[in-house]
Amino acid sequence: MTWRHVLLLSCLSAMVLLSMLQEGTSASVGSRQAAGEEAQEGERQKIFMQESDASNFLKRLSKRSPKSRGEVNVENTQKLRVDELRREYYEEQRNEFENFVEEQKDEQEERDREAVEQWRQWHYDGLFPSYLYNRHHI
Repeated sequence: MTWRHVLLLSCLSAMVLLSMLQEGTSASVGSRQAAGEEAQEGERQKIFMQESDASNFLKRLSKRSPKSRGEVNVENTQKLRVDELRREYYEEQRNEFENFVEEQKDEQEERDREAVEQWRQWHYDGLFPSYLYNRHHI
């Protein structure tokens, strides 16, 4: 029976301790919540602009307002730079293709010249120049 008394006493003391801790945390949370709300108000003031400042900002940057000369100049220089890069890229591509075509044409001419030279060597008849119109017999 003593172990039952010990168990009952320990459960009762645990319940009393938990109830006291719960009241203590709720009180501390309440003060923390109040401090947190004050801190949030300060943060809101830091994050959000005043109404007049926001309306002036939006009026200044509306689509109807003309861009400043500096903004126009920056946009134009960016466009010119992009156009220049595009032009350089396509010029480089065109030069590479022209070089490739020229190499292919040179190789074909070399093959044709070698084929003609081989044909002339094979069909040489001892006369110089060895053309058909120089032959006296048909």
